[in-house]
Amino acid sequence: MIQIRQLKLMPGHSDRELTEKAARVLRIRPEEIASLRVVRQSIDARKKPEIRLIYTVDVKLVAREEKVLLSCRKNPDVGPAPEVRYRFPEPGKEILAERPLIIGTGPAGLFCGYLLAKAGYRPLLLERGEDVESRTRRVEDFWKTGVLAPDSNVQFGEGGAGTFSDGKLNTLVKDKDGRNAEVLKIFVENGAPEEIRYESRPHVGTDVLSRVVKHMREQILSWGGEVRFSTRVTELVMEGGRVRGVVCESGERIDAGAVVLAIGHSARDTFAMLEKKGIPMEAKSFAVGFRVEHPQELINLSQYAQRSPEALPPASYKLTAKTSEGRGVYSFCMCPGGYVVNASSEPGRLAVNGMSYSGRDGKNANSAIIVSVTPQDYGADGPLAGIHFQRRLEERAFRAAGGAVPVQRYADYAGAEREKRERHVPADFAPAIKGGWKFADLRDILPPSVRKAFLEGMEAFDRIIPGFADDAVCLSGVESRTSSPVRIPRDETLQSSVRGLYPCGEGAGYAGGITSAAMDGMRVAEAIAARYQIFQNGGNDGTVSE
Repeated sequence: MIQIRQLKLMPGHSDRELTEKAARVLRIRPEEIASLRVVRQSIDARKKPEIRLIYTVDVKLVAREEKVLLSCRKNPDVGPAPEVRYRFPEPGKEILAERPLIIGTGPAGLFCGYLLAKAGYRPLLLERGEDVESRTRRVEDFWKTGVLAPDSNVQFGEGGAGTFSDGKLNTLVKDKDGRNAEVLKIFVENGAPEEIRYESRPHVGTDVLSRVVKHMREQILSWGGEVRFSTRVTELVMEGGRVRGVVCESGERIDAGAVVLAIGHSARDTFAMLEKKGIPMEAKSFAVGFRVEHPQELINLSQYAQRSPEALPPASYKLTAKTSEGRGVYSFCMCPGGYVVNASSEPGRLAVNGMSYSGRDGKNANSAIIVSVTPQDYGADGPLAGIHFQRRLEERAFRAAGGAVPVQRYADYAGAEREKRERHVPADFAPAIKGGWKFADLRDILPPSVRKAFLEGMEAFDRIIPGFADDAVCLSGVESRTSSPVRIPRDETLQSSVRGLYPCGEGAGYAGGITSAAMDGMRVAEAIAARYQIFQNGGNDGTVSE
């Protein structure tokens, strides 16, 4: 197999044109190419409006590959295709008396369960929320009525918080072991489009992701695993420094020698239970801010020099700044053609997130513009101080508009001290929000130092994207669930100091998005498999009723 890098073509090209371009680089006829697989596709907009697509492709020839490679040896963009193949470990030697138990079916728990089930370990997955179909109906009802279901909402339920998001699948995690590629492969095998395997910024959208999640669950069941919904874990059973099982809200005890904590970043009651049980935890830094909405055409114009480009996806951006006081400000979870969503999970508190459907065809672009905060900002000590900090902000956001999503124009939020500038956003620009919303005053939600950093960041970003800080730009808040404010330490075996307990994914502080959480779930599955023999059911299903 031969790999060619830096193949440039115009947007809207045909498959035939890509094959012909590859053949020209290799100095062969197109008919000599037996197959061509796109490894990566990115957009080069450095010379806008002349946009180009850049490809890396793997090419298999009908014959004489070695001779062709030799003839291209002076071309730095041509060489043998590297092989990075994901390998799940062989079963270990220790005996696991009960099947592995996984708490949570977000990306971390779902991928952990998927790999263990495929390998024959018959895992049991417990999810406090509902299955994705019921959960979707529940969330849509919440957006219409404002009636919140605390255990089944945008944060909780099958698929985790990422199910109601843009479905971005890019990650900065290094992939020397092939986990990233395997995550994308598994998504495609379960119904995601093939393009996510090579796009530089892959996404599936909440509508497609919900179908993928359901299909993965069905696969787990077909391999002998079990998934229980509306089952909230309220207690860990421990003895002699080891986990022995869990107790559910119903009072049922489930024995397990390997328990995966894939609880997500919003399981605040579970974190409180863990603290009470003496599980080592620590407060960690994260970030807070607001969702910021612009017309998608404004973002297209800045990135492509075209308002409505053909054969190109809606444009996105990634922005970072350092403030005068040393805080980091950056864009997070950017949703082209998307919506702001009410992502609350506790009564009397309000948080927002961003979401796109697979088509990304909404009129607005939005992203979270967030400011880094550290334990020194939390106003309290202890491992859960960041959670208390989040709750204070969310209570202020809830009060600001009486439970609706509070929205404010940037000019009103910034006040009279802001710089005057040319207008790029129409004065009647309206937000696109899933859930009830009202214009309100956001100025007292963030602490003063964080508010100051947010404003400095917005002004810096306006110098990069003209119109980013226009008067009519819409802010909504509060964006407080960017990542977990808690970390649950684990050792090189991926276990807590409590043996058999495997902190995993974003909630445990080891991931920051769908793909990185899925990859961490895979790592934990590998650790369990490398340690234990395949679980064989000898009549004990791992359940003991008290």
